[in-house]
Amino acid sequence: MKIDGGCHCGNIRYEAEIDLANVGVCHCTDCQTLTGSAFSTYVFAGRDSFRMVGGKPKIYVKIAESGSRRAQAFCPECGTRIYACADVPDPERDNLRVGTIKQRRELRPQSQIWCRSALPWVMELDSVKQVPKGG
Repeated sequence: MKIDGGCHCGNIRYEAEIDLANVGVCHCTDCQTLTGSAFSTYVFAGRDSFRMVGGKPKIYVKIAESGSRRAQAFCPECGTRIYACADVPDPERDNLRVGTIKQRRELRPQSQIWCRSALPWVMELDSVKQVPKGG
């Protein structure tokens, strides 16, 4: 599937080709902290199918619990988290943040990782009161 997206302020823009089977949710504590939320939703994009078409992200390198060095790409203007990838010269793929993708409504997660770190209530959201627009 062809997708496009960008940051909140419009400084960063990108295009990619993705496989809908590669959409997932990560519950690791790094994702919780970096998103300021309970989890991160991502989709893998091969480096050969991911293209920046506007702006240049700022890179922050974090050593994950696994010991891997992970490059986190953010908009230097608004702080939107765009993608993460291995901190190596030519990473195979980027983990695009689903919230930055215009076609996000079509990207249903197919897997969840780091579930041992999931906040206990996150698996029970269907029982939480729902309000169609702001509260």
